[in-house]
Amino acid sequence: MTDVEQYKVVLNDEEQYSIWPLHRGAPDGWREDGTTGTKDECLAHIAEVWVDMRPLSLRRRMDG
Repeated sequence: MTDVEQYKVVLNDEEQYSIWPLHRGAPDGWREDGTTGTKDECLAHIAEVWVDMRPLSLRRRMDG
């Protein structure tokens, strides 16, 4: 069975990514990054842009 539902990419203040059903508002604490599409398309986008899995606060502590 093919997943025909559309999704959006969301991220939180720690720059951690997830997908969320397109027809629903972003969950509290998350914002949309502007990417929408199938589940596979959204996950491919996340794999491309989320290159450092560490939360933003940890990256800042380690880098600075």
